[in-house]
Amino acid sequence: MFQQDLFKDQVVLVTGGGSGIGFSIAQQFINYGAKVIIASRKWEKIEKAVGQLGSNCKGMVLDIRQTEQVEEVIKSIVNEYGKLDVLVNNAGGQFPSAAENISINGWNAVINNNLNGTFYVSRAAFLHAFQKQNSGNIINIIANIYRGFPGMSHTGAARAGVDNLTKSLAVEWSRFQIRVNAIAPGIINSSGLDQYPPQLLNNINANIPLKRTGTCEEVAYPVLFLASPMGSYITGETIYVDGGMRLWGDLWEM
Repeated sequence: MFQQDLFKDQVVLVTGGGSGIGFSIAQQFINYGAKVIIASRKWEKIEKAVGQLGSNCKGMVLDIRQTEQVEEVIKSIVNEYGKLDVLVNNAGGQFPSAAENISINGWNAVINNNLNGTFYVSRAAFLHAFQKQNSGNIINIIANIYRGFPGMSHTGAARAGVDNLTKSLAVEWSRFQIRVNAIAPGIINSSGLDQYPPQLLNNINANIPLKRTGTCEEVAYPVLFLASPMGSYITGETIYVDGGMRLWGDLWEM
């Protein structure tokens, strides 16, 4: 479907690119010619990922909650490469919990990471790259929030905020030829599942119309599509990659 040089000479930043979905997204962009920067809080994870991804990948330490660090990273990318073509806001995190058991600190941590961090990086990319270039592409990785997110209300609220932010920025920044879209993965067989209690995922396939979990590559491919010329007239959209789960079946038993 994709030509090998589809993203030749393009510069792509993938936050949370050290593992799981983010790693797969970075790998696919590299496969099709891009120069990719992966960013994460822990250098050990980044260093290992860069070793696997090869010479067209560079790693940078980034805590998306720290606005000064966000500004420094974006400026550094533009100074080194002269531009930034694609931003994939993949970094985030959450934990399963009933709403009444989420501490105030836990709530604020998830909101700050998943919602505020996405805005901080998007804003910096706009100010220091996209606005000046009169071009840019932002793809936000959110979650299956189609029917709420019972069992993880903190991330449901944050991801719904990003979904709405995606629509708002798509309109506001369209005059600069910047497209903003989102991908909403369902249950994906990635390292992100490691923090969930095994019993929570028991028989999860039965609740998915396609009767299986997704792969990281199945999330990465629509990211490439949205970043490519094939998606050039798409902005403000959220594409669900969930095997139909948003339409039928409970996520897990309460």
